Amino acid sequence: MNSRRLILTASATAAASPALAAPAAPRMSIATFAELKTPLPLPYDEAADANAAVDRARAEARRKGKRLIIDLGGNWCPDCRILAGTMALPELDRFMKAHFVTVMVDVGRFDRNLQIPARYGITSRLPGVPALMVIDPKTDRLLNPDNFSALSSARKMSPQALADWIAGWAA
Repeated sequence: MNSRRLILTASATAAASPALAAPAAPRMSIATFAELKTPLPLPYDEAADANAAVDRARAEARRKGKRLIIDLGGNWCPDCRILAGTMALPELDRFMKAHFVTVMVDVGRFDRNLQIPARYGITSRLPGVPALMVIDPKTDRLLNPDNFSALSSARKMSPQALADWIAGWAA
């Protein structure tokens, strides 16, 4: 009886945990970032209207029932470029498109478009980039206020670890 209760408790806990309910990350085709195609992308449009881009992306995410990822970074940042190159790999690109709408926002050298993180309560200096803010488009609420800059040292991770982190936020 005790083992049955333990199994039922574990099942109930797993069902209630959003991290456990998230879809599995795709298996990455590369083991290291050295295998990425070079040159790495320059993912941020420095001339874009960030407010309009975020508003469009949020509307699309809401319409499609997906989460919104706001990727804050700069083209000067190696970790941002590594993340962009990894997200462009076919397996992660398919996963991202299935679960998220992503918008790239150039924050320059922490001196541009800072009104975007401020919308979500981040008014102090960004601790690093890339900073991926995961947003519930229905409530316009930041879902990861405590670890939005977790990928700011992306190059110290593996491609699979990046994919796993992203998959943890898929609905």
